[in-house]
Amino acid sequence: MEPRPLGGRVRAIRRISFALIWTMLAIPIQALMLLLPGHAKVAFARIYNRVLCRLIGIRVQVVGEQARGGSVLFLSNHTSWLDILVLGGTLEACFVAKAEVGQWPLVRTIARMGRTVFVSRKRGTTGRESDEIRARLAGGDSLILFPEGTSNDGTRTLPFRSAFLGAAAGARLVQPVSIVYDRLGGLPACRRDRPLFAWYGDMDIGSHFWRIARRSGARATVLLHEAVDPALYADRKDLTQRVEAVVAAGASQLRQNRVPVPLSL
Repeated sequence: MEPRPLGGRVRAIRRISFALIWTMLAIPIQALMLLLPGHAKVAFARIYNRVLCRLIGIRVQVVGEQARGGSVLFLSNHTSWLDILVLGGTLEACFVAKAEVGQWPLVRTIARMGRTVFVSRKRGTTGRESDEIRARLAGGDSLILFPEGTSNDGTRTLPFRSAFLGAAAGARLVQPVSIVYDRLGGLPACRRDRPLFAWYGDMDIGSHFWRIARRSGARATVLLHEAVDPALYADRKDLTQRVEAVVAAGASQLRQNRVPVPLSL
């Protein structure tokens, strides 16, 4: 399964070059969209991510139906920065990201063009940031949140933090999402393959992007579970536990290469 040295390098250079060219073309287009009223800015952000997935060689399979109508809070497990591209190309929604992302060169520009909500996760700012998320949801925006609070090696789902769901009451619906990178070289990915896609710890994005771009036949599967009204649950801890169980079970289906089936809370 190791890439051919020369073929892998040529593939990576081609993919990274096309990805950079597409990004440079997309930034001024999205900047214009942000000045215009309506849904165009959300639709183009989705197109940008979808095309970028194709350019870097990741095919995306979607199982289940996205909740429509706006003001939806999507809650997903988190493995890698690749999740941003995959989910951003699948769902018509903006991301909630840690404040550090807003300081990374180029990435911060792309994130701001996508109308990302940045959160610092400091005690003193939690209330203000929750208010911003509620305001975006009340305004009709749908948001994507990673309640684990960090990425991991892709072999498990970390516990969800109920504090991150403090703004869930402002959502019309909450939809659990499971995402797993389940194909590599056109074959089912096994446990040893998952760290290739995972981005965590002190990994740098440049070398990780290079490793991904060298490989062929990669696929991500997004499993969209049944959406629910958060008002039906006693409190955010109850909702957090139930969403975590569904997301983890869905991710387990995908890691075991079983036929994925959307689950209900």
